[in-house]
Amino acid sequence: MNFEHGRHKGGRHAIKMMAMMGGRFGGPFGKGGPFGEDGPFGGGSGRGGRGGGRRGGRMFAGGELRLLLLHLVAEQPRHGYDLIRAVGDLAGGEYAPSPGVVYPTLNLLVDEGLIAEEADESPRKAFAVTDAGRAELTGKDADLESILTRLKALGEQRDREESPPVRRAMGNLHAVLRNRAVTQGFDTETAHAIADILDDAARRIERL
Repeated sequence: MNFEHGRHKGGRHAIKMMAMMGGRFGGPFGKGGPFGEDGPFGGGSGRGGRGGGRRGGRMFAGGELRLLLLHLVAEQPRHGYDLIRAVGDLAGGEYAPSPGVVYPTLNLLVDEGLIAEEADESPRKAFAVTDAGRAELTGKDADLESILTRLKALGEQRDREESPPVRRAMGNLHAVLRNRAVTQGFDTETAHAIADILDDAARRIERL
């Protein structure tokens, strides 16, 4: 792409587009702009995110989610939501299973006698592992390690694709331009000056 061509026109267009990225304006990146729910730098359903699912296929093969949930409950008693969040943390926020698969799996583990609800006064009872559940985990270390490594790789892949420093810098640029558009707007001279800055940054990045 040649950023020299139509530099001021392109720069002014970039300013306008950046100003439109916020949730108030909508914009080409969907809800919340590029860092929002549907944007390329967001954490929503566009990448599997908290909505569950996995790009390109299922996350778990048969029995793997059952084994993972049993392992997590064996670490400490957990509610269903705690388990969803724990899996999401293991994946660096890139994936989390849906309640529609977690709770039936927990019910299966209860029916199998591998976990049980704790007897307390809480309206939301946590699940705890039973002796049979700990016995079920015996000899499954290699299987668990494979599952945990796969989840960790999701977060690492996202970090490679979406560098945190670049993410932060783009967020700063978005915030500054949107605030300027809302509070003051852009007169012609200011628009040309900002366009020069953006065009220069684009040329320098292209040459890296």
